[in-house]
Amino acid sequence: MKLIAIDLDGTLLAEDGSITEENSKIVRAVQQAGNKVIISSGRSLHDTKQILLDAELDCPIITGNGAIIFHNDVVLQNLYLEPELIKELIEIVEENGLYFEIYTNQGVYVEEAGRNILEQELQHLQNEDADFAKVIGNKIIDIQFKQNGLTYVPNYHDIDYEPLEVYKIFVLSFNQQGLSKLEDRLSSRKDISLTTSGVQKLEIGNLNASKGNALTFIANHFNVDLEDTVAIGDNLNDLSMFEVAGMSIAMGNAEKIVKKQATYITKSCDEDGVAFGLRKFVLKK
Repeated sequence: MKLIAIDLDGTLLAEDGSITEENSKIVRAVQQAGNKVIISSGRSLHDTKQILLDAELDCPIITGNGAIIFHNDVVLQNLYLEPELIKELIEIVEENGLYFEIYTNQGVYVEEAGRNILEQELQHLQNEDADFAKVIGNKIIDIQFKQNGLTYVPNYHDIDYEPLEVYKIFVLSFNQQGLSKLEDRLSSRKDISLTTSGVQKLEIGNLNASKGNALTFIANHFNVDLEDTVAIGDNLNDLSMFEVAGMSIAMGNAEKIVKKQATYITKSCDEDGVAFGLRKFVLKK
């Protein structure tokens, strides 16, 4: 038996945000052959569960870049941030004037004025890169606000964090200077983890949260040796999986550093690269 961990965005999901029938079919075939398929994403648990439900797939889930491990309606692992730390991080992000979201066990909290921040940043970007601003930028915003499980609030400071389990703060910005400044400020901290799934993104989590640690946890849970695990992904937050998995497969659209670390490279997410990679390198058909 092999255990295969598959990323969502840029990997199992096509650019339009869907799981194609071809990818769904091969995931089921891999499961029917006696293997375990794990979905490993930076997205929220609420969002990931709905995506799999829509595709009629039943898999254990790693979400929040390894903070949450969920299987059979049970949370196997929850690496959350303490309320006082959350409040401190919120103030730091707000000082930089950037858009961000708060991922919790009750869904994703978004400030009502948040979309305006992103649209204003795109407006400023028009002069430098009009094509990006019009096409790619708006697409990124649309994807973000189509997430399942969003809750809009007037102000993050009005939330009572004590009863909540916050497992990720997600920062999205087209202001590269501001994003880099924030990353520089946070990078030396020893009480959080930082990762990214794209150049416009910075993801803040529990110190021990990573997809690699979560893959190790769930492999132990299912009594699967790490040598018998496979990781498939496209971005920097997938590298920790690549480091522990026995085999790693980078998407054709993956970042260069991800391709460099991979055992194999498959086709892009818009060419059913997951299906191609699983068929060729795992099922060997």
